[in-house]
Amino acid sequence: MPIGLAPINVDMKVVKVLADEKTKKHLESLGILPNASIRVISSVNGGVVIAVKEGRLALDRSIASKILVA
Repeated sequence: MPIGLAPINVDMKVVKVLADEKTKKHLESLGILPNASIRVISSVNGGVVIAVKEGRLALDRSIASKILVA
């Protein structure tokens, strides 16, 4: 499921990132890569704030829809 539909405050694993190579590399540098553990902190209109490793990231709807979690 896309990360925008993930439940709040539940640890999830990234399954796949469906973005172009430049975006994938940028997300990987932020810690969003397959098998990474992330948690949705808040979700509004498809945009999300997530906890990755020790930090928090805000993702807009277009990027959040390309990150699949389970």
